[in-house]
Amino acid sequence: MDLKVPEKLHVDAFQVHFADVADVDLEQLHALSIAVGWPHRAEDWQALRDLGHGFVALDDIDRVLGAAMWFPHGETFATLGMLITSPRLQTNGAAKWLMQRILSECPGTSFRLNATRAARRLYRSLDFVQQRTVFQCQGKARKPGPAHELPAGCDLRRLRASDLDAVIAFDAPAFAVPRPVHLASLFESSLCYGLFRGEALVAYSMSRAFGRGHVLGPIGALSVDEAIAVARPHVDAHTGRFLRVDTHFGTGPFASFIQDCGLPVFDTVTTMTLGEGVDYGTVGDDKGALFALASQSMG
Repeated sequence: MDLKVPEKLHVDAFQVHFADVADVDLEQLHALSIAVGWPHRAEDWQALRDLGHGFVALDDIDRVLGAAMWFPHGETFATLGMLITSPRLQTNGAAKWLMQRILSECPGTSFRLNATRAARRLYRSLDFVQQRTVFQCQGKARKPGPAHELPAGCDLRRLRASDLDAVIAFDAPAFAVPRPVHLASLFESSLCYGLFRGEALVAYSMSRAFGRGHVLGPIGALSVDEAIAVARPHVDAHTGRFLRVDTHFGTGPFASFIQDCGLPVFDTVTTMTLGEGVDYGTVGDDKGALFALASQSMG
């Protein structure tokens, strides 16, 4: 997409200009997300800045009025997220201006994002194609019912640093491409479990502090039984506290398990893609699937 994006955008009686998301005060970014009701803490913003790139929209006195970020996974694929505009800018084309700037920075790149209902029309205008629904499940976690036996021949244990390469390899077909940098970062900040059949990893899961409490994800597994097996210890660990899961599974055993743990569907977003070869893996192809996302921005 060959775009020439103006450096400034006129909004009513003032104009806004681009700046790098890495160069603005963290508390300004935090205030922006608070203004639109998003749960991100300042620490969550910093984690995203450590992994991605982005632009902000600043007014004449350098107040942050909008933001958008992208997270590269190799040379030709990235996830998009954190598209926020202040209420003042939401009807003035600022979101499209920010998105066009990112697209112009990344020629030849395929993208995947998770769109709110309000943003779907914008993304369609930029040729993104709707793929799947993401169910944002959250609430005060309650202890799951009696544990079923682990899948035959499997052992569940905490993951060690030496397991990271196996997690990266297992995750790649489920996510669509390898994401070693992102998984290594998550590994450092997360509680991690793996399900093994002999020496082979057949499922993994991570949970970490985020927003109002903790988020459970990503979860990758070959089957739903294995996904539930690696999700269960995280729910146990966070019983009585706020827990969130973002999943493409709105029905079936995994969805029932999550909701039985006190995490009903709170909201939905839509996975959309631009370009080829960026679809998530699916259950039943012997390569595993993602049962929960790391986050809506990172996928």
